[in-house]
Amino acid sequence: MRSTQPGRGWTRVENHARVVGIDPGTRIAGYAVVDFDSRGSATIVDAGIFRLDADATLSARLRQLYEDVTALLSEHSPTHMALEAVFSHVDHARTAIQMAHGRGVVLLAAELRGIPVAELPPAEVKRALTGKGNASKAQMQRAVMSQCGLAEIPEPPDVADAIGIALCGGRRLRGVA
Repeated sequence: MRSTQPGRGWTRVENHARVVGIDPGTRIAGYAVVDFDSRGSATIVDAGIFRLDADATLSARLRQLYEDVTALLSEHSPTHMALEAVFSHVDHARTAIQMAHGRGVVLLAAELRGIPVAELPPAEVKRALTGKGNASKAQMQRAVMSQCGLAEIPEPPDVADAIGIALCGGRRLRGVA
């Protein structure tokens, strides 16, 4: 149960939270749905990727991403969303711009449903799960596997990133973590 109105920021949770974590992209976007109880225990409900048509125009891929995220939100009815914040480096400016387009679509989908969103810097998520803000994809995959008690490494790495984002976001909730 949320103590503030939807869409008004990250909120206090009294009994249960369902956090959807999104690792946005315009070709592949990772997602994870994680339930948190009042003690902060996490259970993965669903995780995977949205594989967007690489041959389609950017606008068509953004529409596909919006439709996929909308369907995910409808299916799982999350109470919160955690989303990777834009990371920008001079050598990867084009990637940051592309990611920003995907983030905008995901933010719109959450806003239209009144879902509060926490935007998490990649280094914060990596540090929370591995202890290192510059952890590699493989280190993130192993950390998620270990912390979630998974039998196999989550593949592709976008899935592990989305699970990590959801876990980190859920741990921020007051009253749950």
